[in-house]
Amino acid sequence: MEFLEVIASPWALRALAASGMVGILCGAMGCFIVLRNMSLIGDALSHAVLPGIFVAFLLLGYSAIGFFAGSVIAGLITALLITWIQQNTRTKNDAAIGIVFTAMFSLGVMGISWLSKDRGAHLDLKDFLFGNVLGISNEDLVLTFFILLYTLISIWLFFRYLMITTFQPVIAQTMGISVKAIHYFLMLLLSFAVVSALRSVGVILVVAMLITPASTALLLSDRLVRVVFLSAAIGFFSAIGGMLGAIIFDTTPGPAMVVFATLVYFIAVIFAPEKGYFTKILQKREQKMKVDMEDIIKLIYKENGEIAVPLNRVREKLEFALPRLKYLLKKLEKANIVNIDAQGNLVLTQKGEDMALRQIRAHRLWESYQVETMGLDKKQIHGEAEILEHLLTDDLLDEVDAKLGFPKEDPHGSPIPPKFHVRKGTLLFYPHGATVSVLKDQVDKSIESELWEMGIMPSSVLHILNKNDLGVTIKAGNKIFEFDSELASKIRVEPVE
Repeated sequence: MEFLEVIASPWALRALAASGMVGILCGAMGCFIVLRNMSLIGDALSHAVLPGIFVAFLLLGYSAIGFFAGSVIAGLITALLITWIQQNTRTKNDAAIGIVFTAMFSLGVMGISWLSKDRGAHLDLKDFLFGNVLGISNEDLVLTFFILLYTLISIWLFFRYLMITTFQPVIAQTMGISVKAIHYFLMLLLSFAVVSALRSVGVILVVAMLITPASTALLLSDRLVRVVFLSAAIGFFSAIGGMLGAIIFDTTPGPAMVVFATLVYFIAVIFAPEKGYFTKILQKREQKMKVDMEDIIKLIYKENGEIAVPLNRVREKLEFALPRLKYLLKKLEKANIVNIDAQGNLVLTQKGEDMALRQIRAHRLWESYQVETMGLDKKQIHGEAEILEHLLTDDLLDEVDAKLGFPKEDPHGSPIPPKFHVRKGTLLFYPHGATVSVLKDQVDKSIESELWEMGIMPSSVLHILNKNDLGVTIKAGNKIFEFDSELASKIRVEPVE
């Protein structure tokens, strides 16, 4: 009850509202800052606003609008100075940022300290350094709301310009887009974000709210629109979660928000669907399983694809532990790649034989490529081919095959299997003029589905009208179909007497 009473109090509601808006603002802006490798500039601008606060207080007194205007002007001056030094001196980019922002920060600290000591002004430096979200006024809320609204509308209106100048600045210039103008506009929006976060997390921690939610979102998605929305949402929940945590544990709100955002980041690092640590472990495990199963398939084929191979021979050759070998064979049997008889002997199905021939083709083509284009010796090529045969795509294999001039043998004199294996009992095997009947059991369900969509059922009679390197033309009833060589090499048929 005490917690609910605290949450319901006006100062807590103002703090939560301000924190949520700052989280959304910093999250949305942070995407472009991180993608442009401008995190250090974000840190620089957050520290460089202090001189603006000092000058604003001298001119206007304690005024939220005055602090806003002074901070923005100081931020823009900092951006201009950094850019000028980078473009007109031989100072390195990161050094220029460090020189300018430390000087501006020092001037601000000196000015505010002088006001507090000698002028007796009620201007607490630590409120600007670490934030004072509990002291947020209605005026601060209204100002933060309008900054948030202006920034989100700007991102929406100029999203395409921000995107192309972020990823392809050279192309943007050829399209007539001023990359420099977009850069300074982004600096203006960044200054707005920094100012809005002054009272909640302070100038020292605002860079964390700019970088951490954006970095988290980039672990979860690669599409910029989605990244912006995710980053804004993560920023919002981090700010609200940190604020509630600060109330529960009676600690400082600004650091609590940053800690909450960092916890969310590490959760994403571990559990992100595609880039997370666990996902990478699972991908490595699946790749290892794929490699092991392909090695089993190739070994069975090489031992003798027509005769059942004893399980113990596979185990001895590949040196697999028996439980793992049985597990892999069960998966291969379920996928209709390997058949296991009552004695535990292994034989490849048609699908398994196709996979084995593809592995052998990949291995021998890559060995040929290493000798022909890399100048390697025959003794040096086997090891790498053993690894890459599991990774090479069909498109890449076709490209290598064409580049080598479609060789028939590898450097060791072993035949290189063709892409489409002409197997007895398939449509590609029978000559022009033959009449065949479609068998009920095909290589896999996808072949059956494809034939069914054409109206070709089991026992349908096919007349082979033409056959060439590209494929087979057949007549089924009153309809004529053309099958490419890949599909024709998989359709199981039998001759009609």
